[in-house]
Formats: sequence, C-alpha cells, structure tokens
Amino acid sequence: MFSVFTEMTKIFIMRIAVVGATGMVGQVMLQVLAERNFPVTELYPVASERSIGKKIEFQGKDYEVIGLQEAVDIKPDIALFSAGGETSLEWAPKFAENGTTVVDNSSAWRMDETKKLVIPEINASELTKEDKIIANPNCSTIQLLMALKPLHDAFKIKRVIVSTYQSITGTGVKAVEQLENEYRDEKGEMAYPYPIHKNALPHCDVFEENGYTKEEMKLTKETKKILGDDSVLVSATAIRIPVVGGHSESVNIEFENDFDEAEVRKILSEFPGVSVQDNPVTNTYPMPIYAEGKDDVFVGRIRRDYSQPKSLNMWVVADNLRKGAATNTIQIAEYLIANKLV
Repeated sequence: MFSVFTEMTKIFIMRIAVVGATGMVGQVMLQVLAERNFPVTELYPVASERSIGKKIEFQGKDYEVIGLQEAVDIKPDIALFSAGGETSLEWAPKFAENGTTVVDNSSAWRMDETKKLVIPEINASELTKEDKIIANPNCSTIQLLMALKPLHDAFKIKRVIVSTYQSITGTGVKAVEQLENEYRDEKGEMAYPYPIHKNALPHCDVFEENGYTKEEMKLTKETKKILGDDSVLVSATAIRIPVVGGHSESVNIEFENDFDEAEVRKILSEFPGVSVQDNPVTNTYPMPIYAEGKDDVFVGRIRRDYSQPKSLNMWVVADNLRKGAATNTIQIAEYLIANKLV
C-alpha cells in the first residue's frame, strides 16, 4: 500500500470535512481514513439538506451530519469531496476561498487546465500550497494509469486500446438495489435502461456526439493529462457488468520500443501500489472478487500481442470504491500533510 505518511503527521491538528459522507464513496472514505490512521483531530461529515442531523459513526464515536454552508464557515483544513459534479462546481470554490484545500472525487475539475489531476504514485510531486482544488481522476483511469505509467517510462507508449468491465458500484446505491431486486425477481427502481442481472451493458455514462460515452472519453483525455503526453493515443469501450467487487480492464498497448515480458512483470511488481498476479499454470490472475476491499491495483494475463509488433496485452483489476475513489483521494490528502502543503 502506497503511503507518504510519516510519524510526524500524527502531531498535526487536522480538521477534515467529508462532503458526501452519507453516500457510497463517502462511507468508504470514512472507512479508509480509519484504516490508514489518518490524523483526524476534528471530523465534519457533510451532506445534502435531507441528511442534516443524521448520525455518522467514525472510530467508535457518533458525529452529526452538517450542511455545506456550515462546513464552509468552519474552515476545515481539508475537504474530501464525493458529492457529484454540480455540488463540487458550486461549493468547492467556496471552501477554497475560505482557505480549505479541496480534494474532489467528481468529474467537475478534472479537465480544468488550472487544476491538477493527481494519482499520488504518479504525479503528486506537482502539487503546491497554491493548489486549493485538486481533482481525483476517474476510477477506471486510475487503475489503468497505475499499470501504464511505469511501462510508459520504460518503453514509451504509442497507443492503448482498453475495454472496461465495470462494477455496478460505480453507478451508486440505486444500481446495487436494481441488481439485488432483479436477482430476487422483484420489481423496483431502475438505475439502468435495461436489466443488469445476467447482462452486460456497453453503456457507461451518457453518449457523446462522437458515439463514445463520457466514461470512454474520460479514459482518453485524463490519460493524456496525467502522463503529460498528448502523443499517447487511447481508444476505450466501457461496459457495465453485474459485479460488485471492482472494475476490470482488458488492455492492449503498442510501444515505441520493444520489451521483454519478464522485464514488464518486474517493472510492474516494483511500482508502488501495483500487485502482479500472473501465473497461468496455477490459474493465478486478477479478479474483482479478490480485489474488493483492497487498495492495490492487480495486473495479470501479461503476454505479448503476436498480431502487432512491440505490443502487449494485460488484464487490470481494482476496487473502484477504494483506489478508484476513496483511497486515492485520501492518499492525496496524506501527501499534502506530509509535505506541509496545507
């Protein structure tokens, strides 16, 4: 598990707001904060008006949910946002103007040229005290880039073709409820336009004019921004499947320079936060059922593409609620604290 935490950070007084604390990712954020012994001296769970006054449990203590304006007025040191793009666009600047550093898990600020898009293992060193709103990448982008970055540094990536097989948890509670209702053969609210039980929907997020979905274009645009290399070409197809544990990705990479498969495995296994599970003899390969609840990105099925020179296939799996959302957000906050940027 990658962490820049040191013992020194524990002496800091850290006032932390979790915006969207009652949501699926917000709940995981609270869990990860506790697991990683994040130095929370004061916690402010924040949610929409309908949740104000509710109780949130954190490390054996109950906290009352407060509203956004009250949280802004408190001026916490860091606000961890997972409350949707519209909320972030409206409220993140208000927190920032009051001196709070915002780490935002929505898509609101990711492609803003004035905002950093950060995966700590890759580009946290770009952060400064002046960065008051920091964007967390899309979940599918995070796990993809965790596998691509060390290989890009070694062999220079020309083109990536990725197909994602994404957990319903990426859509939220309503999608989980839809799957559970369908599993029990019960009627209920539909998060998707079609049944998801025993099905696969080639439709994640809304369709854009070019025929790709917004989710697919996030993979294309965010990859270029995080790598700082517009020459890397990315073509994506995003598929929703009836899985809870995490997102999976089939990745085909064309490199500028040739590679050795053993060297690829070594490079990936040495990169912080990546775990290689790749042994066909023992049927060892990543699966979301085993990635659930873990923070690493798991890579397997590593093999040369014999149809195209200097090309590689691999399979990448991660828990989208943890490294794909909550954990990455908290790792950014850890980096800010450890480097005295807040």
